[in-house]
Amino acid sequence: MRTLETSVPIGLSDLHVHPLALGGNVFGWTASEAVSHNVLDAFYNAGGNFVDTADVYSVWAPGNAGGESENILGLWLSQRGNREHVVVATKVSQHPNFPGLSADNVRAAAEASLNRLSTDYIDLYYAHFDDEQTPLEETAAAFDALVRSGKVRHIGLSNYRADRVAAWLRIADEQGYARPVALQPGYNLVDRGGYESELAPLAVTEQLGVLPYYGLASGFLTGKYRTTADLEGAARSGAAGKYLNEAGLGVLTVLDEVAAHHDVEPATVALAWLRTRPGVVAPIASARTADQLPALLASATLDLSSDEVSALDAASA
Repeated sequence: MRTLETSVPIGLSDLHVHPLALGGNVFGWTASEAVSHNVLDAFYNAGGNFVDTADVYSVWAPGNAGGESENILGLWLSQRGNREHVVVATKVSQHPNFPGLSADNVRAAAEASLNRLSTDYIDLYYAHFDDEQTPLEETAAAFDALVRSGKVRHIGLSNYRADRVAAWLRIADEQGYARPVALQPGYNLVDRGGYESELAPLAVTEQLGVLPYYGLASGFLTGKYRTTADLEGAARSGAAGKYLNEAGLGVLTVLDEVAAHHDVEPATVALAWLRTRPGVVAPIASARTADQLPALLASATLDLSSDEVSALDAASA
């Protein structure tokens, strides 16, 4: 039985999403097609409606060529017949067959994504990484053309510097192009500077919806990595391991205290903290199995006190 949670708008768009976005980076990597569909079912039945993927997921896995995540998601959407109830975000610029953000590449990559997703429109289409070799005017025009054609509803920017986001917005306003409505930066309790220093003020001023990835710092903020022994055999041990130091463990200590007070998991608190940050609409988090979902979903309804937010701010400053 599908239950509905509170939805929030992405910036000034007409997209209303669950306060947690389900990350599709594990589909076809650490989660098989069948397991991925189980995760999607559990997320959707709990009220989730926002899934984030990319054309390049998961090219890094042995035997993969890129597009596996989109294929798995597209098959699920087709089998469940629920496309109009799911907000789908995907990205362009990193697939081996479609590198960069030239107009021709953006157009071709979008068609390939639409085919893999078994849909005729993408709700939120991101420029995945900036391509400074292609004039920004060309890229902005290409994305605008996709919006005008109806193949893309809204535009997002991922991994862009604040000055480049501002430049894209300026070009869009000057040329009458569709404006980006969303930003996707890496942002979490142990990696705050990149977003907070420049992107956050811009996001608030321009009313851009922020959808942070790495919200759990590659699993570190779940609390499962506390010693080097804990990292052995983990798929993302290298990424999580860089936080395994005095500062990172200090953040875990406060996370544990707040989590114990609410009788929830540390991951729940880490994601709920992100929802308190300026501009943030919905953190993105991945689940390798459906059993991992409850702790993630609980973050959508956990309201932290001002004292708890202050304690987490201080521990992670």
